[in-house]
Amino acid sequence: MDYTATQSGFRQRKLQPNMRMGNSSMDGTDGSQLFEDTSGVAAGPQAGYSNQQAGLQAAGFSGQSLLSDPMSNLAMAYGSSLASQGREMVDKNLDRFIPISKLKYYFAVDTVYVGKKLGLLVFPYMHENWEVSYQQDTPVAPRFDVNAPDLYIPAMAFITYILVAGLALGTQNKFSPELLGVQASSALVWLIMEVLAVLLSLYLVTVNTDLTTIDLLAFSGYKYVGMIVGVVSGLLFGRPAYYLSLLWCCAAIFVFMIRTLRLKLLSEAAAEGRQVRGSRNQLRMYLTMSIAGAQPLFMFWLTYHLIR
Repeated sequence: MDYTATQSGFRQRKLQPNMRMGNSSMDGTDGSQLFEDTSGVAAGPQAGYSNQQAGLQAAGFSGQSLLSDPMSNLAMAYGSSLASQGREMVDKNLDRFIPISKLKYYFAVDTVYVGKKLGLLVFPYMHENWEVSYQQDTPVAPRFDVNAPDLYIPAMAFITYILVAGLALGTQNKFSPELLGVQASSALVWLIMEVLAVLLSLYLVTVNTDLTTIDLLAFSGYKYVGMIVGVVSGLLFGRPAYYLSLLWCCAAIFVFMIRTLRLKLLSEAAAEGRQVRGSRNQLRMYLTMSIAGAQPLFMFWLTYHLIR
């Protein structure tokens, strides 16, 4: 009996630790967690983004309400009116110094006009009618009248002259960008000085003429056509060809300027059908001949050093 009781007691003590271990594992599963629950943390940024979007929508509604404000509309209308007034003022002052609307007239040319004008500049001896045509007190566009001055031929002739001058300097092994720039700037300065001198002479002689500054610039720029012919002839056939072609072009530009300017500077006497008499008309004639005579001098001065 004692042995049996002792054996049963031993079995009970052996089962008690196993029961404690089972209870402790079950308690650990219920009481503690292996990983932290982050569902609440992830919900935070989503809530912040939704709040930010709601704030932007609120700001948008406030911007729309601001644009619909009568004061803002009045300020925008006032600003646009100030901008339009400033643009009109700039256009008005710019047109005073640089008549852009008039410049369009001087570039209204076509291929037929350019061909006829170049032929007239090289051979003006057979041309009879030198008067500019008018339509309702305004001169017609150059493409409809070969006698009308233009700026297309002078501008293209000036650029071509600079290119030909660079070619001539290259044949002499003297070409450099600096020297070509000096050639272009000197030609431009001489052209501006010529136009200013003519304007001053017209003011001193008190000539009532419809010649404008752009007209004088156009007439002074026609000499570059003869200069190109002379330089190209000299490059192809030597110095004798240069002198012969330049002499021909100088005589042609002299006749062209005389027959063109006499209708401008002597318009009063020509309109009345009177002969050119008196000291005042003689001054006008001398001025016309001086302007025409200055063209061959400039042509020789700006080209003689290009031919060796």
